[in-house]
Amino acid sequence: MSEITHRTIETNGINMHIAEAGEGPLVLLLHGFPELWYSWRHQLPALADAGYHAVAPDVRGYGRTDAPEAIESYTMLNHTADAVGVLDALGEKTAVVFGHDWGAPMAWSCALLYPDRFPAVAALSVPFMPRSPMPPIQLLKQMFPNNFFYMLYFQQPGPAEAELEADVRKFMRLMLYGASGDAPQGALLSQKPKDAKLLEGMPEPKQLPSWLTEADLDYYTHEFERTGFRGGLNRYRNMDRDWEQLPQLAGAKVQQPALFIAGDRDGVLSFTGVDVMKANVPNLRDVMMLSGCGHWTQQERPAEVNAALIQFLREL
Repeated sequence: MSEITHRTIETNGINMHIAEAGEGPLVLLLHGFPELWYSWRHQLPALADAGYHAVAPDVRGYGRTDAPEAIESYTMLNHTADAVGVLDALGEKTAVVFGHDWGAPMAWSCALLYPDRFPAVAALSVPFMPRSPMPPIQLLKQMFPNNFFYMLYFQQPGPAEAELEADVRKFMRLMLYGASGDAPQGALLSQKPKDAKLLEGMPEPKQLPSWLTEADLDYYTHEFERTGFRGGLNRYRNMDRDWEQLPQLAGAKVQQPALFIAGDRDGVLSFTGVDVMKANVPNLRDVMMLSGCGHWTQQERPAEVNAALIQFLREL
């Protein structure tokens, strides 16, 4: 199995840590919240063994990558420019981009904003969603006037950081279990009052799921105890700013060959639409739904995800 190596590159004015494996055509893997390059630990060697140069950064604000102070440093324009800068730093004209959770909208946006650099895209968990009719946080406030919703809770700097950083290992354990296919249905997005906190009512696993080890928790905990969660949370705080900065995406369709993979127990699908995506991604090659899988697609079902991603790449 190919070895994963690490280095730091410069991209878009920041220092970015990348994990990489293999040689060949470049595949860029973008993680989400609250994750790190590490969430692609099963994909990097598999892609390398299949003949690709697989690169998974700690995205801006995470892990060993720089975390600028300003909230507006975490716009989608910055994240996509970071991705292009990775290609430039590696001397590559193009890369296929894969993204999970927040990495999925980053990947879709890379495809829309830089179609000449990203000739194909695969998204895990979060389908392509067309531009909303109003700023998304305004829309969410209308949808959840009296109930807790995590994206709204994350908007105010401070409270979420304080809650999540009070016991990082506990948060990571509850979050990774609660959004997985192993937890009771709806464990993470249960109905609770607007003034609740994120961890209120989250179930504690009697034991870790088979796909998550104490060593995995050690890695996440060590990194987030060092950095905190501010960088990751700042991505949520730019949703309305993204809407204002990217009016050109109204009505835009992703024209590149695309793949979508999700778990049928992923709570994200309860407020996003796979059918809407199909109309706006005309070259969508496949929609793969993993039975019994939750939100952490490539960590919960690495063998199936690896096989699907490699088949997608080979058919391009």
